[in-house]
Amino acid sequence: MANPTADWEKVGDKFYRKIQLYTAVFDQDLELENYIVTGCSYGGAIALHRDETKLHSFRGSQASKSSIDLYSCAGKLIRRINWDKGSIKGLGWSEDEKLFVVTADGTVRCYYDLQGEFTQFTLGHGAEEYGVTACRFYGTGFVALLANNHLISVSRYDEPRPKLLATPPEGEVRSWTLIPPAYTLSRSVEVLLSIGQTIYVVDASESEDRMLDIGPFSHISVSPNGKYVALYTETGRAYVITSDFQNRLSEYDSKSRIPPKDVQWCGNDAVVIAWEDEVHIIAPKNAAAKYFYDGRVHLIADHDGVRLITNDVCDFIQKVPDVTDEVFRFGTESPASILLDAVEQLENQSPKADDNIQLIRPNLVEAVDTCVKAAGHEFNIHWQKQLLKAASFGKSVLDIYNSDDFVDMCETLRVLNAVRFYEIGLPLSYEQFLRLTPEKLIRRLINRREYLLALRISSYLRLPTDRIYVHWASQKVRVGSEDEDTICRLIVEKLAGKRGISFEEIARAAYDEGRGRLATELLNHEPRAGKQVPLLLNMEEDEIALDKAIESGDSDLIFFVLLHLKKKLPLASFFRVINSRPVATSLIESTTQADDTELLKDLYYQDDRRTDGANVFLREALKQPDSKTASDKLTLAAKLLSDSKETSFELKALQEASTLLKMQEAFDRDLTEIFTGLSVNETIFKLIRLGYASRAKKMQSEFKVPEKTAWWLRLRALVSKRDWNELEEWSKTRKSPIGWETQPFFTLILGAGNPKLASVFIPKVAPALQPGETIAMYEKCGMRVKAAEEAVKIKDVETVDRLRNLAGVGTVEGREIERLGAGLKRP
Repeated sequence: MANPTADWEKVGDKFYRKIQLYTAVFDQDLELENYIVTGCSYGGAIALHRDETKLHSFRGSQASKSSIDLYSCAGKLIRRINWDKGSIKGLGWSEDEKLFVVTADGTVRCYYDLQGEFTQFTLGHGAEEYGVTACRFYGTGFVALLANNHLISVSRYDEPRPKLLATPPEGEVRSWTLIPPAYTLSRSVEVLLSIGQTIYVVDASESEDRMLDIGPFSHISVSPNGKYVALYTETGRAYVITSDFQNRLSEYDSKSRIPPKDVQWCGNDAVVIAWEDEVHIIAPKNAAAKYFYDGRVHLIADHDGVRLITNDVCDFIQKVPDVTDEVFRFGTESPASILLDAVEQLENQSPKADDNIQLIRPNLVEAVDTCVKAAGHEFNIHWQKQLLKAASFGKSVLDIYNSDDFVDMCETLRVLNAVRFYEIGLPLSYEQFLRLTPEKLIRRLINRREYLLALRISSYLRLPTDRIYVHWASQKVRVGSEDEDTICRLIVEKLAGKRGISFEEIARAAYDEGRGRLATELLNHEPRAGKQVPLLLNMEEDEIALDKAIESGDSDLIFFVLLHLKKKLPLASFFRVINSRPVATSLIESTTQADDTELLKDLYYQDDRRTDGANVFLREALKQPDSKTASDKLTLAAKLLSDSKETSFELKALQEASTLLKMQEAFDRDLTEIFTGLSVNETIFKLIRLGYASRAKKMQSEFKVPEKTAWWLRLRALVSKRDWNELEEWSKTRKSPIGWETQPFFTLILGAGNPKLASVFIPKVAPALQPGETIAMYEKCGMRVKAAEEAVKIKDVETVDRLRNLAGVGTVEGREIERLGAGLKRP
């Protein structure tokens, strides 16, 4: 096997290697020199578009049609996007492999899936008036340069909000680039413009001159970590300075008067300068290495190196990783190198294998770890195997070794080798794979419709597979040639039993494709009503959406559908839909009680529910501060009930309530007191207390208040107003509808503080009392002599003596009691 260091070049004190990834990449007739070539990071897709500034050979009207061609790094055509939307001034990729195309009038298209589907927005801010001249892209955004030197920044692709940056000075912009926000102190994108002899740095708030005098610069490039800037002058000199423009780190004279085609960084350690067919790698201390090609070279910078694209090859140049250098560098005697040699000796059945192991025994763990890491950085499968064999041999000698890293590396290399295969064309390095993450790698495979490989890698790495199945099914409903029933059956059979599948997303794809019936069928297999319902509403399957929401039992979801239907449908149609669905009707009733009584009244009227409708008017009447309005509401409620014999009681009650309100309104007006809101009994009570007995009598007659109730109301009102004379006159009445036996008069008058008047009512209740009960009543009134008289009647000597003692011997009251009890026989 070839020496792994054969393609290494020493540049300064570091080694760089050129790895040939793919050969015979593009058709020889493609004339790559006439194309703008831009590639996505992490070994992603390459976009080609004919350079409008260059002449190219005519190959017929069909071939001359403008297009953007998307290729893998191995030259496999992924998609051809026909283009007829004007001159392209910007072609770039986001870090998640979305292609952005910016036209001269400021229109921006985002092709988000490598299959031609796109979203679109415009830059504004004068882009249409002045025209876009160029664009520079970074992972999450881009900046557009207008013909008037204004700069428009879009900081997020997912929420594009174009903003003007500070205005740079006038003058020709010879070259420009930008520093992404992640690497600036202001956390705003910074644009570097070569104008005149110097560089201007422009951000959101200011434009600052860096006071250089070595320009103008034909190329400016910023390192991936944002710390360094490479400047190429029109005199053929390349400078590397810090991005704050404080320190000049190196200077390199290319001795070329022909300006290069491109200048890019190779990781953060070296700069790659490309002419038509010649490439220089320059490193600190003016060190350089040169490569030559047969055709035009295009550079695509990545995080840890540079891809070189020609018609014939796709190469990758990177600094040799430290672990790789430690294992393979000529003359090294590192433990990992000796371990690798030991496994070769073992394969040759040489006893030197054991000698090597004993030699590095103290550093064997370190040697095993280094071989594992070095295997990850290898693109050559033979050397991957050899390094893993060495690691396996080394760990078999160790008593204790944690094999997790070894196992993980074996898994990772299987994945990397699978996606690097030329039919897939994703030449990820190990470092790029770690940055990209397996989940995003799966997403890239899905966008290429490499579903089988995506499934195998997901299963191998124990990742969820639902997104793969959903994407496959969505594509099936978009481009499937079978009839809709067959497509639905195929999808359901394929996805049966798979966890986390969103049939809603598949159904949405079908609906967007104009296959409404297929979308409805697919939605029946979506278990989550919250996913079904919004799409059904979009599809105008309103009644199905309502039924699905009711089946779910989710009141919020049902109410969401009802609100949608209420806005969309005429009121009669809306009620017709919900009347056959009791759950929906009940929800409308409960939610409109407080805030939409008009809808509730319409609902009851439409459904001929007169009593319920009358109740709504009644509740409204009770809330009215104005009696006139309340009376009107009651009249409307009565009108609803007037045609029904079954509601005669309710109708009479409403009529009485209306009469009461009218009478109270008159009392409010005539008596300057507030009666509105009181009940009939409360109104009569208040009238008597205020001295309007005749009006109270009229109310009693109007509302047929029973005699007993009227007597109670009059008694309490007279006691409340302390009308003792009226009460005393009342005591002369022979009969009482509320009876004397219950002592209402005695109790209320005594409680109001008039024991003398209360005692007047004792003789009226005496016949109904037990012997001796009147004694206590007279005592409560403070009349001990009268109590003693009652005690004498029943010959209760003890009570007479007790009362005498309470009155006091020798007092007038005491002597009177003693006189009354004199005739009683004592034991």
